[in-house]
Amino acid sequence: MNTWFTVKVKYTKQLEDGGFKKVSEPYLLAAMTFTDAEARIYEELGNVIRGEFVVTGIARTELNDIFAYDDCDTWYKCKVTFVNYDADSEKGKKVSQNFLVSADSVKEAFERMTENMKGLRAEFSIPSIILSPIVEIFPYSEEMDKEVGRRPLEDTDVVDEETGKVTSEEDTEDNEEENAGVVFSASGSDIDDEDEDEIES
Repeated sequence: MNTWFTVKVKYTKQLEDGGFKKVSEPYLLAAMTFTDAEARIYEELGNVIRGEFVVTGIARTELNDIFAYDDCDTWYKCKVTFVNYDADSEKGKKVSQNFLVSADSVKEAFERMTENMKGLRAEFSIPSIILSPIVEIFPYSEEMDKEVGRRPLEDTDVVDEETGKVTSEEDTEDNEEENAGVVFSASGSDIDDEDEDEIES
């Protein structure tokens, strides 16, 4: 099962005025494990960044969905709170999820999130919208999986969530609209960023 990882990359960037500056930029990508995330970022950026670059951090990032629009490349992180009602007790419980949406302003991000949430039957609110530093997003790619040496997952494959190890079902038995916004999904969670796992080097 793929999930989202934020990978921080440090390199020397050429500025518009011709000068050079050392920068650290975060990229978001879908991968199965920390190791896959590192391998994939080298594949994705190897022909884009001139010179050497180094991965300085990889963090598991809890996002429910990403709404991508073609008319802008600025990302906003939106916290959406839902109210789930228990049928037995009739009591409501608040659940928060994080989303990313591309927009040119906070107002537009709010409008786009509201539009995307319209189909939900549950009550919801958007208590916070903040500008995300994410430079680019690399969603799941079967071709990239092949390049980094992973075979595509089959429907009968089982993934250990602790280790990220993939085994087949047989092995387990022996011993898992145009510009209306493209949705990128990975395994979602109700956990906020404070609970992210992080590896720093």
